[in-house]
Amino acid sequence: MLSEEEKKEIQEEINHYPYPSAACIDALKIVQHYKGWVSDESVKDIAQFLNMSNEDVDGVATFYSRIYRKPVGRNVILLCDGITCMIMGYESIYEFISKKLGIRFGETTPDNRYTLLPISCLGDCDHAPAIMINNDSFNRVSIEIVEELLENYK
Repeated sequence: MLSEEEKKEIQEEINHYPYPSAACIDALKIVQHYKGWVSDESVKDIAQFLNMSNEDVDGVATFYSRIYRKPVGRNVILLCDGITCMIMGYESIYEFISKKLGIRFGETTPDNRYTLLPISCLGDCDHAPAIMINNDSFNRVSIEIVEELLENYK
């Protein structure tokens, strides 16, 4: 069930659009902000609030890679696996992170500190390889830089 605060914030977003369904992405982001991810129940609640079908809301939620449809760790590491990052050594970065944290893509560390996810592009191709941790972007990353970054995110 949507909290009163979530409903209030979603309604504020709806007021910016000519029809409620246009606020779907905003509603998903608001729910994720409060809950950390968007459950099936939250999709149903958003759909009802916006007068949309569950399938339409789920379609929007699953289209965007930054809307999480299952629980994630406190820190989400998005590793670009686009062609430029691949050419510039993303695979060694992935193997290092995977070995250091003991997780593969789509997994969360047992202490719930990190979730590792692939992302098709971070828009930083001229400075590849690139990663994002939470909302912080890093480019031209090396194993040494990644090792330091992992220590900074508790």
